[in-house]
Amino acid sequence: MSLSLALAASVSAFAEAPRTALVIHGGAGVIERGSLSAEDERAIRADLGRALDAGQAVLNEGGAALDAAMAAVEVLEDSPWFNAGKGAVFNAEGGHELDASLMEGHTRRAGAVAGVRTVRHPIRLARAVMEHSPHVMLVGEGAEAFADTRPEIERVRPDWFDTERRRKQLQDARERAARQQAGRRQYRWGTVGAVALDAQGHLAAATSTGGMTLKRWGRVGDSPVIGAGTWADAGCALSATGWGEYFIRLAVAHEVCARVRLRGEPLALAAEAVVNGEVPALGGDGGAIALDARGNIAMPFNTPGMYRAWIAPDGSRGVAIYADE
Repeated sequence: MSLSLALAASVSAFAEAPRTALVIHGGAGVIERGSLSAEDERAIRADLGRALDAGQAVLNEGGAALDAAMAAVEVLEDSPWFNAGKGAVFNAEGGHELDASLMEGHTRRAGAVAGVRTVRHPIRLARAVMEHSPHVMLVGEGAEAFADTRPEIERVRPDWFDTERRRKQLQDARERAARQQAGRRQYRWGTVGAVALDAQGHLAAATSTGGMTLKRWGRVGDSPVIGAGTWADAGCALSATGWGEYFIRLAVAHEVCARVRLRGEPLALAAEAVVNGEVPALGGDGGAIALDARGNIAMPFNTPGMYRAWIAPDGSRGVAIYADE
């Protein structure tokens, strides 16, 4: 084979090689330099890295984007550093109410749960709702009853989710509320999520949260709401984090992907316009991670920091916390 033919074959093979990507987040909020000890920062970065490893292992084996996103989120649900699963915040009654959702882009299948109290991995229960029920979202006692029918769903005591750091946040929030200084902005951020692109060109998104510290009356934010905190279609996938009421009102996840699908906007432009334009214009804040079918990545946020990590289609990898990274 001539050199020119060999080069052409090499270029063709590279062009046709599967291009996978994975992006995760551990929540956006008041995360400034100096707010974390060096030891805590190392632990957080390590857990973000472990979540990347779990999701990428699925993609490296030719697995589905939905499996990769779920694998990454399950690692974050088991970490005490993030507001989901083990690290979930306390509600006003001193308990935990967990929410999660996931969506597969090329099929538009979706599943969600809200207000669950004894499910170790809410994202896995959301997957079960999608695959083993005729519904998209189950809540509270009904979601727990459905979990009783699924042997693959691991159950734990409600206090398994307790951490001392979150208990201190609860006490601080109660004291502020007693002084009529509720400080909504200090205690409502959190959430974890993942978006993935697999070797077949399929996209998926997954999101899980403990909600808002001191939340009452069965409050549910955007994380389990398909189109608000989670969305995936054939060309775009997004997982959001932030002030959920505003993300619901703006249908943020769907809005970003609709701009990509219907207007032909580049992913970065669409995500920036919605997350850093429409959300703060209405009075909210937060962030998001997004992927398109070409492997383009967007990670906009308008808070001092957002826990985030990624593996791009070219194999480059990163972990970041602060706005200046």
